[in-house]
Amino acid sequence: FHVTVQNACYSQKSHTVGFCKDTFTKSYKATIGVDFEMERFEVLGVPFSLQLWDTAGQERFKCIASTYYRGAHAIIVVFDLSNYYSLDNARQWLEDAMIDNDPSSVLLFLVGTKKDLSHPDLLAQMEQEAIKLSEEIRAEYWAVSALSGESVRELFMRVASLTFEASVLAELEGNITRKMGDIVKITGDDSDFKTLKEKKRRCCN
Repeated sequence: FHVTVQNACYSQKSHTVGFCKDTFTKSYKATIGVDFEMERFEVLGVPFSLQLWDTAGQERFKCIASTYYRGAHAIIVVFDLSNYYSLDNARQWLEDAMIDNDPSSVLLFLVGTKKDLSHPDLLAQMEQEAIKLSEEIRAEYWAVSALSGESVRELFMRVASLTFEASVLAELEGNITRKMGDIVKITGDDSDFKTLKEKKRRCCN
C-alpha cells in the first residue's frame, strides 16, 4: 500500500528513515527529492506492508512530489512546529495533493515536528492553528519529535492500522457488490425463464 510523506518544511530530517531504521539522531540530512522505504507491519496477526515515499518540501521538487500523490492510500504532511510559515506551506501541499486524489478514498495526516524544540507558548499557538486546519481538511493531527523519536513509531503504526482497516472494508464491499451482481443475474435469468413458460402456455391455450 502506497503512503506519501510530504515535508512542508524545507530543512526537515526524514521521519521515514528514522522510523524504518529505528534511529533518531541529529545526523540525518534533509530529504532531497524523494526517499523510499518499505516497512512491514503486523495488524491483527496479518502481515502488512507499506511503501513509504518521503518527498521534499522545496519548491523545485513540487512537480516531482505531485506524481507520488496519485493513487496514494494515505498522505502525511509534515510541518515545523517552530515555524508559522511551514504550517501555511502544509496547507498548500494538502490542497495540491487533493487535486489528484478523492478525499473520500485517501487517509490524511497533518504532523507537526520539532515538538521538543518549540517554545511552550509558540507550541500552544501552533498546535491550536494546526488542529483547526486538520479539522477543516478532515485530517488526523499528530505532534512528534524527529530528534527523540517521540510519537513517530505510534504515528506510523496508526497509519498502518487505518490503511489496513480501509483495505479490508474495500475488499468486503467488493465481495458484497460481486455477490449482489450474481443475485441480480440469477434473478434476471429466472424472470426470463418464467416469461418464456407463460408465453408457451398462452400459445398452447
